[in-house]
Amino acid sequence: MGGAANCPSVMNILFGYIILTVFLVLVCMEPNQVEARIEPPYPPDYELNALHEIAAELGKKDWNFSENPCNNKSSWFTPPPTHGSQAINNSTVTCKCSFTNGECHIEVIYLVGQDLDGVLPPSLSKLLYINTVILHRNYLKGIIPHEWAALKLETLSVAMDHITGPIPGNLGNITTLKYLSLENNQFSGTIPPEFGRLVNLEYLTLNANYLTGKFPSSLANLRISSNNFTGKIPNIFRSWKQLEKLEIQASGFEEPIPSSLALLHNLVELRITDLPGEGSKFPNLKNMKNMYRLMLRSCNVSGTIPDYIWEFPQLQILDLSFNKLEGNILDSESVPDKNSLAGHVPEWIRDSRYQIDLSYNNFSESHQSLSCRENLNLFQSFSGGKNLGPDNCLKNLPCSKDWCSVNINCGGGATTINGVDYEADEDLGGRAKYVPLKETWETSSTGLFWDTTPTSVDFIARNVSIFRTNNSELYTRARLSPLSLTYYFRCLANENYTVTLHFAEIVIRDNRSYQSLRRRIFDVYVQEKLELKDFNIKNEEKGVDKAVIRKFKTVVRNKTLTIRFH
Repeated sequence: MGGAANCPSVMNILFGYIILTVFLVLVCMEPNQVEARIEPPYPPDYELNALHEIAAELGKKDWNFSENPCNNKSSWFTPPPTHGSQAINNSTVTCKCSFTNGECHIEVIYLVGQDLDGVLPPSLSKLLYINTVILHRNYLKGIIPHEWAALKLETLSVAMDHITGPIPGNLGNITTLKYLSLENNQFSGTIPPEFGRLVNLEYLTLNANYLTGKFPSSLANLRISSNNFTGKIPNIFRSWKQLEKLEIQASGFEEPIPSSLALLHNLVELRITDLPGEGSKFPNLKNMKNMYRLMLRSCNVSGTIPDYIWEFPQLQILDLSFNKLEGNILDSESVPDKNSLAGHVPEWIRDSRYQIDLSYNNFSESHQSLSCRENLNLFQSFSGGKNLGPDNCLKNLPCSKDWCSVNINCGGGATTINGVDYEADEDLGGRAKYVPLKETWETSSTGLFWDTTPTSVDFIARNVSIFRTNNSELYTRARLSPLSLTYYFRCLANENYTVTLHFAEIVIRDNRSYQSLRRRIFDVYVQEKLELKDFNIKNEEKGVDKAVIRKFKTVVRNKTLTIRFH
């Protein structure tokens, strides 16, 4: 290779470790409470025998059978949390004791965050009066027992377990069900059409499984994100007119967004993402006056943003990123990124109280008119000339020379490994942040952690165990992003380069706990070329705390290089 900078034949851009979080939705429910009595009677012997069998099947070893399961005491009851907090771990059995004959019968079993590693208990069918079963955040295996089809349940949750196989169609026989959560498991196959019999169902969530096939037209209320469905989103919203929340994130469906969505006037939250296809216009949301949170991300939506969006009185969060939108932004406080928005930047964006992301757009605003600040991301947001943001973000970092190599410990401190000096990358990051700190590189972070209230420390992960390698300092901390994280390199010599990325899973564990069931999946782009699709560090190395190294060849022609994690 030639060149004025006399560069070596390859360049190593070595990254300590980059991770992107996967959107998980956690639904917490409190068990039904019964009024405490001084000495309630024991449940019948056949129910006590069933509880013994259930404990053995679940792997539940701390129930004290010398105590009355109906007394709301000891091992059978977890007191409700105080000060409005929510209990992560809960082990509660409650009874209904209002029968005319004075009997008490088991009504609720609530086992959450127990790391139970048995199976879903077939013996549950012997509890004839049970109406609520909550078994989420455990490590329960196997399939849903066919015996459960005879129960008269109103609430059933086996979310965040390790359940496999197809979803049994005979669950459709439990017509009393109002709440059914099967999310975050290993279910495969299709959604049973028998679910159309669940006429009392108010809440159904199937997201984060491996479901495939066409979407059954017999269903009504659903959360179906993170699956592998095929075909277009079915045009079935006409029967959902009372629906308030709809989530179809990374489901496998293709665009367009069905026209019947316009009939859902009661929606307060809508999330639709990742719809491949040729593109479609902005859906008709005009009558959704109560919309509080709206996400139409990566849906191939083109055209302009409708004016009525800015008039929604309740709208707090708007995410229209990674589409093909054009036009101007009106006087609003919600802004999409990664589109083709043009024109001038509105005056209110100059207000430093707001966190604003205008990255990847096409504004014509003068660079000098906007100040460089940490809560305003202007990365590649302007047309023409310098395309990184205001001049004053870069004016103090002129290129002193053409560089041939850069080594970064992403999210960690400066360190030297095998004679290679890795620069520190300890900025806390954020949901809309672009601040150049180095002559040779800078980062752009974008995205919001939905359903949480993140703090500044939530954008840096820390190793939860000991990484036993000679280069462990590269895997102690990591940068987190809920959506998109870009490393931008400048002042490079125009040459051929080798990009070396070092990964390791340092947060998710590989043990018999619900904590190990989480998935981290992301894409990797080098010079905007997709190099890794749906990359899963844990699956690649078949374990955690192990280094995974990937190398890519690329070319630098305008002294700049981008590496993006999405």
